[in-house]
Amino acid sequence: MSSILGTTLFMLLSVSVLSKVANNVTGDSVRGKVIYAQRCTSCHSIEFNGAGPLHRNLLGRKAGAVADYSYSPALKSSKIIWSNKTIDKWLLSPNKFIPGQKMWVSVPDAKDRQDIIAYLKTEGDKSK
Repeated sequence: MSSILGTTLFMLLSVSVLSKVANNVTGDSVRGKVIYAQRCTSCHSIEFNGAGPLHRNLLGRKAGAVADYSYSPALKSSKIIWSNKTIDKWLLSPNKFIPGQKMWVSVPDAKDRQDIIAYLKTEGDKSK
């Protein structure tokens, strides 16, 4: 009986840990805000469109869906929904993820990407 209980507990803990890893909940939003300011704000803003579209409520939004922003045909026709995973792939290599899009900046460091995503999540949560 105790081996069944032990196995069950192990499986539950494993699922919990894997779920957190899969959802990339390891980012530091405070550090992400600094990196976002350094790497992203020359084109993007949380609040308004600039050279790039605004980022408020990015997670869960369809790519190419911000009103009054002129997207590339490649991004506008993509079927991407922004999630931790898709933003991570995008930041790693935008043109590899969606060939023909306009963004030329990448974020090669995995920790930096996770921190930026954590920051974007906190900014999206503020408007709800």
